[in-house]
Amino acid sequence: MSKIEPTLVAPMAPSKIDFAAVLARQSERDARIAALRPANKERLFDGLTAAGITHVTVSFDGYGDSGQVESIAAYAGDAEVTFPKTQIAYAALTWDDPEVEMRALSLEDVVEQLAYDLLSDTHGGWENNDGAYGEFCFDASARTIHLEFNERFTSSELYTHDF
Repeated sequence: MSKIEPTLVAPMAPSKIDFAAVLARQSERDARIAALRPANKERLFDGLTAAGITHVTVSFDGYGDSGQVESIAAYAGDAEVTFPKTQIAYAALTWDDPEVEMRALSLEDVVEQLAYDLLSDTHGGWENNDGAYGEFCFDASARTIHLEFNERFTSSELYTHDF
């Protein structure tokens, strides 16, 4: 009788990555980003009000691992207006630097950045698979941001019959 060698490879060594520490660092980073948002919103609403903009709409659409803002429109009452060239301070964290970075962005760019941030926070992965679409309304007078979000999904229904 001959000795047969095993054909399965030995199991992988346990991971040396401390996943709890990774998740804790990400949670801390998320909290720091969330803490920056109220001041960013205040500066945006102050800038929109100073420019005479009453509200802004942002339409987005995505599916199949790709998504984008489709349009951004500013209004003064019922009339659509052009965004001014005004720039405001926007506080952000970058991946490679723990310090807060202050950027000078246009009002329109801040609206777009906040829309993407809020989509990521509330519906991460909104652009994947069947995707989603919707619209934000940035109401400068109420100082609120409203999101209408439509999630797409494939559905199937099973019917069985015995004859």
